[in-house]
Amino acid sequence: MVVVGDGKGKVGWGYGKANEVPPSVQKAQKQASNSLIEVPLVEGSIPHQVWGQFGAAKVLLIPAGAGTGIIAGQAVRAVCEASGIHDILTKSYGTNNPVTLVKATIDALSKLRTREQIAALRGVELDYLDNDSP
Repeated sequence: MVVVGDGKGKVGWGYGKANEVPPSVQKAQKQASNSLIEVPLVEGSIPHQVWGQFGAAKVLLIPAGAGTGIIAGQAVRAVCEASGIHDILTKSYGTNNPVTLVKATIDALSKLRTREQIAALRGVELDYLDNDSP
């Protein structure tokens, strides 16, 4: 299993099988580079809390303040580091299988949206949302 990312908001994963290690890593890297997703980043963290699920694995991703670091297990940490997230809190529920945890983390990251994206989907201007008056 391979996780690839550019450290600037793109991440993907791949899984390759072969009789020896180098060919399986090459297969996994090719699959991972074809499955890249865009992750919105806000000041080194994620824009909002999100759940991801795959099979028996559930992952909760929570944005954290600057300087917190990546508080995560090995599989979730690899995905977060590859995507360029520097500050995040995570909790995994269910299975501890690394393959399903990575898939659940990718699912959670694919659900993330920024304020601008939500405002565009709803047809609302952000300057209206930033004002305290109704």
